[in-house]
Amino acid sequence: MSENAGGCCRCCCSFIFTLGLTSLFMWLSLRTSNPKCSIEGFYLPALDKSSNNRNNTTLQFQLKLENTNKDKGVYYDDVNVTVYDFPNRSHIIGTSVIGRFYQGHKKTAHKNGTAPTDQKVVSRAVFANGSALFRVDLVTAVRFKIIAWKTKRHKIAVGADVEVNVNGTKVNKKNIKLSSSGSNNVSYYCCCVGILLYFFVLIFA
Repeated sequence: MSENAGGCCRCCCSFIFTLGLTSLFMWLSLRTSNPKCSIEGFYLPALDKSSNNRNNTTLQFQLKLENTNKDKGVYYDDVNVTVYDFPNRSHIIGTSVIGRFYQGHKKTAHKNGTAPTDQKVVSRAVFANGSALFRVDLVTAVRFKIIAWKTKRHKIAVGADVEVNVNGTKVNKKNIKLSSSGSNNVSYYCCCVGILLYFFVLIFA
């Protein structure tokens, strides 16, 4: 009887362990990563001291949106870009909307945008040396395509500070990463650890 009971217990533990690993594998497979957003270009002719077109108050910018998911497409809602003066976002410099679009897995999209600005508001962000500092915020919502179905909408709200030189272009030659104030990495790893601990408790309880 005891041998049969021990064999049944081992079989049950093996089944639970296999079920746990399968569930964890499925969860990791369905897990999604938000697109990476960055600013490739930023030009304000009104601040370009080397240009004869300083009456042009239209802001021009380029965004880079990367879908890092290997097997999941991304449906973007309208991408709303707002530019503020610095540092307290007390005044809006300009706004722009990039229409919704679909992005395949492991694809990168480059989107150009323009935003009419108020020259008086822009001048408030300019320093004595002719440079300026702005805040760029991006807000949108995305749905992920997993095989034949779509997930619910996930809101994305990211931003970054952009320093502009006397030529009206961003000082940083590299792309400027747009990031959120919080990080999802901690919660993700805590969730993974929690799931593993849960299944170990089931097995050895």
